[in-house]
Amino acid sequence: MTKVQRKTSSYLLVALLSWGAPAAFAEEPSQGQAPSVAPELNADSQALMAELVQQGLPQDWLKDALGQAAYTQSVLDAMEGAAERRLKWHEYRAIFLTQQRIEEGAEFIEAHAQAFARAENIYGVPAEIIAAIIGVETYYGRHKGQHRVLDSLATLAFYHPTRGSFFRGELAAFLRIAYEQDVEPGELHGSYAGAMGYPQFIPTSYQAYAVDFDDDGRRDLWDNPVDAIGSVANYFSEHGWRAGEAIYHQATGPDELSSALRQQLSFNQTSSPSVSIAQLAAHGVESVEPFDDDMLVMPLAFEFADGEIGYRLGENNFYVITRYNHSHLYAMAVTELSEAIAALHEEQR
Repeated sequence: MTKVQRKTSSYLLVALLSWGAPAAFAEEPSQGQAPSVAPELNADSQALMAELVQQGLPQDWLKDALGQAAYTQSVLDAMEGAAERRLKWHEYRAIFLTQQRIEEGAEFIEAHAQAFARAENIYGVPAEIIAAIIGVETYYGRHKGQHRVLDSLATLAFYHPTRGSFFRGELAAFLRIAYEQDVEPGELHGSYAGAMGYPQFIPTSYQAYAVDFDDDGRRDLWDNPVDAIGSVANYFSEHGWRAGEAIYHQATGPDELSSALRQQLSFNQTSSPSVSIAQLAAHGVESVEPFDDDMLVMPLAFEFADGEIGYRLGENNFYVITRYNHSHLYAMAVTELSEAIAALHEEQR
């Protein structure tokens, strides 16, 4: 029997009762046959459906929705090769810091100037930060993902070796969003990890932070850039963005950064600022600007193409960017793109 078939009797009982009759679960797929995510063949899928029925979603709708889902091996493969885990800074930076992406970022702000101004006024998040997030995530809505969200989340929920529980929650949230917003779940596309729309919100973030920013009665992050702009700003505000504060500061440091020192000083760890200026200075890492010794920062080290290490000190707002994607490479790419967009937009005004 498969892993998903070995659940406790009480867990399966809820699922069986919701269907009204015992289900014939599939045996281990034969060689060359993909695993199933359909509820009539997958105990986890059936149990999830039972839970959602108890929460008020129609059983027939759920059965049809989950019945459309397909196991997708490429999704599991993609999870192992995320760029943030395999690229060095100069390689990662080159993907996003292009002249075209900068120019289109300035154009995106100009095209939606009223929405950006209102978002900054309400949430305190600068236009260039919101634009850079959308620019990094989907190239301003051009590339929202080729994977069916339903397939991605069902595959990850029932077959990811370590994060199945997390993605099970995302699948449940996605199904609820699709039902409540009256959209066909099998027609929505996104990333291999189930992120959706202009800002690539995962479903639980969609539920928690998406806003109807144009007041048309619908939160639409798939096709409405105005809702996306307001939603990104709301996300940052809710995660502690501080209007007017710096994101990072330049620093100097040793030519080589040992693994021991990286670990000792928590370099590149995307946790809230916790290392003091004095601690860093004691090990040869010093801010270019003068700060109090007890000021807390996030020590960051970036490797360039020539092997040189660039040092930076992240503040609270840098940490907030990492709440969107838990990678220091991602946060710095967003930051540098936002700086370039802001400079060009100002120049063009």
